[in-house]
Amino acid sequence: MSFRTLDFLLERSMTGKTMVLAVVAPHGEDILGAVAEAKEKGVVSPILVGERKKMEKIASEHSIDLSSFDIIEEPDDAKAAEYAVQAVSSGKADLLMKGNVKTATLLKAVLNKEWGLRSGSLLSHVFLFQIPKMDRVFCMTDGGMSMYPDLKAKQGIIENAVSCYHKLGVECPKVAALAAVEVVNTDMPCTVDAAVLAQMNRRGQIKGCLVDGPLALDNAVSEESAKHKGIVSEVAGHADILLVPDIEAGNLLGKVMLYMSGGRGAGVIVGAKKPIVLTSRFDTAETKLLSIAFGAVLAKGQ
Repeated sequence: MSFRTLDFLLERSMTGKTMVLAVVAPHGEDILGAVAEAKEKGVVSPILVGERKKMEKIASEHSIDLSSFDIIEEPDDAKAAEYAVQAVSSGKADLLMKGNVKTATLLKAVLNKEWGLRSGSLLSHVFLFQIPKMDRVFCMTDGGMSMYPDLKAKQGIIENAVSCYHKLGVECPKVAALAAVEVVNTDMPCTVDAAVLAQMNRRGQIKGCLVDGPLALDNAVSEESAKHKGIVSEVAGHADILLVPDIEAGNLLGKVMLYMSGGRGAGVIVGAKKPIVLTSRFDTAETKLLSIAFGAVLAKGQ
């Protein structure tokens, strides 16, 4: 099973119960616009935590109606993050969204031992993207949280992404552990990790998916490219999930997909008790809307 476009996120998020979204410091046109559209579509019911005057000024300038929004006045970013996280951990809200607040400030609240959203699992960023040249949606992880993951962290990153796909209805997603080459080279540690992860999957240490690697990006997503290289694999050419070796590769790949390839994307942090919608400050309103929808779909699956 594969998804042709990211529109499936909106379709699924508009069915069933409306999720309550707590947004930290939504002081931006794209954020408020995306949240307002998500509310209009019935995807979420928002709680906006931040500086009311800033929100109202932006809303007035861009014809966004905030009259029916639940707004909590809190100009201090750290306190706003604390309020929003506690709203989620207490059950008042179903998912969290980062607005114009530093990621470190948000994560400090998320990781609070008393009332945060710790689950015992590794936190990782899952990014779904769709580009014009390809005929399906791909997942890339982790380009937003884990900087230089070791083997254990990569296992956790895979397991988080696989759990997402299970909630999306894909029983056995195909995972490609990416590298620059398709063979193990001891001078390139990520190729060794990729081979070990593939073997761990075969031995049942990583479940609910198929893992292969090392694979280069082209033969991970293109069946023709895999054939040219003589790669025989159930994953090569058919990958759903692309495991990048580190945050630099993931950050670059994500930005190429969005800004240079005309793609669409949706990103969420997983591994916490509830999904955390995390987008770049410069992401479009559509990316933010799709990310909200992605988080809402995952929240419904928990």
